[in-house]
Amino acid sequence: MVYRVVQWGTGAVGVEAIRGILDHPDLELAGVKVYSDEKVGRDAGELAGREPVGVAAAKEVDTAGVDAVLYAPRHPSVAEAAAILASGANLVTTAFAFHPARMEPAAREALRQASAAGHSSLHGTGLNPGNLGVVVPIALSGMSRSVEHVKVQERADWSVYDSVEITFDQMHFGSPPDGVTPDTDGLKFTSELFQQQVWLLGDALGLGVDHVSTDLEVIPASVDRDICGRTLRAGTVAGQHWRWTGHRDGAAVVEVETLWTVGEPQPKHWPAPQHGWTVTIEGIPSMQAHLMTLASFRRDVPLAEHVRSASVATAMQAVNAVPAVCDAGPGFVTLADLPLRLFG
Repeated sequence: MVYRVVQWGTGAVGVEAIRGILDHPDLELAGVKVYSDEKVGRDAGELAGREPVGVAAAKEVDTAGVDAVLYAPRHPSVAEAAAILASGANLVTTAFAFHPARMEPAAREALRQASAAGHSSLHGTGLNPGNLGVVVPIALSGMSRSVEHVKVQERADWSVYDSVEITFDQMHFGSPPDGVTPDTDGLKFTSELFQQQVWLLGDALGLGVDHVSTDLEVIPASVDRDICGRTLRAGTVAGQHWRWTGHRDGAAVVEVETLWTVGEPQPKHWPAPQHGWTVTIEGIPSMQAHLMTLASFRRDVPLAEHVRSASVATAMQAVNAVPAVCDAGPGFVTLADLPLRLFG
């Protein structure tokens, strides 16, 4: 069976998703939603650096009659997602909804009602939250007799990512430290995604999480730095150490930790896992895995290609999930619900 898919959003992940859809033997690109006037009317193949494929990008896309929408906007909208679901299209998204059952009640109910009306499924996925932050720990737990504690750590230097709007405007690097808190606009939304990840790990592994806490420490830049054409000033935020902790009866049982810097050396008091993602399970037995995404571990390739590999991986986690999500029953479908094997 061939599934007809609309790509919603054409940023770094969206463009990689278009390439993935075009190359997937079981998927057909049925439309492309864009937000900027300059992209309207352009062929999807051109947007993805390919030959024309006969699908023009548009600001208004009818999702009725398509099998799925791969939803990857910069700023997701519950109302927009609900409208897609109500139209009958399944929704696979890299932008939010990693564990809808633990979302804010009004948003959760709107999405639930839309899924029921459209007999459609909603699935949130990606890298972290996503495959590396949820699927890998769950897969490792298959070797466990008991699990006491799960930790997922992400360490990254954002100075190499050519997405300055996200780095500066959404994540507030380069902002005065006093104004950067877990409740700051943009950061609050990001924090809620990782809180959902903690809840999902706790629920999937039966760890009995009853409360999730959030902690953030920021560090200032020691010097001015040019970051992809924008200046990050000395004294403004150049590092963020986040920790989301799932508690059971007051004891930590799940931790998701991110150590993000923008060109600034990491302070000595921060944890120092390897760059990439580290998953640690304390239990019987205890185990640890470190993971990275690169363009190649064998060939010499430009740095930009290594950086791009994370967008490719994020997009393909969603693209490869489309058939399984379409075949699932209506409602919320999490990473813990889908089969482990999605590729091939």
